[in-house]
Amino acid sequence: MRVRTQARRESIIEAAVELFEEAGYEGTSMSELARRLGGSKATLYGYFPSKEELFVAVVEAFATAHLAEATAIVEAAIDGGPALAPLLTKAGTCVLQVMLNDRRAILVYRMVMAEAGRSDLGPLFHRAGPQQLVDALTRLFAEAMQRGVIRKLDPTITAMQFMSLLTAETGQRLYERSPRQMSRAEIEQRAMRAVDMFLGGAKPRDEARPER
Repeated sequence: MRVRTQARRESIIEAAVELFEEAGYEGTSMSELARRLGGSKATLYGYFPSKEELFVAVVEAFATAHLAEATAIVEAAIDGGPALAPLLTKAGTCVLQVMLNDRRAILVYRMVMAEAGRSDLGPLFHRAGPQQLVDALTRLFAEAMQRGVIRKLDPTITAMQFMSLLTAETGQRLYERSPRQMSRAEIEQRAMRAVDMFLGGAKPRDEARPER
């Protein structure tokens, strides 16, 4: 029974992302989704009590699973005092692999952007993935600051700055109709450029010299 229930939940999410793609967030209704699935709204609401919760499930399935993987990579390394460059490159490549190449993930990002300022999709999306990665990076950078590997600044802001550098080259693809697929090597190069820029700015500075 559990397998059938999980299968049904996944089928609802699959149908939902197709409907979101066709109609957008505001244009999607639970009634239409139930009609397409061939069931009742009561059954649909048994799985997802609201459209917002359904959207979070879509986000988690298609747009933030890669963030969960990257978060796990970072969290597993925190206590070991890791070398930051290879760790951040690995986690960053994991993030960009989906952000740059997965059509449904790009759809979700576009939908969140389109609804910004009109609904609570932005905060829902942020809590479903990005915030968890920022929290893990915050702990990583706080530990690195204690070891003197990077300058002692606000670790949360430092984490957000790294994420901004990591995603700096992704924006254009969100506006393209059919962005081309990128190779693993191209994606890794983007992650490496972000890591190099980040560590270049975050490295400890000579206290004897005034900062410019």
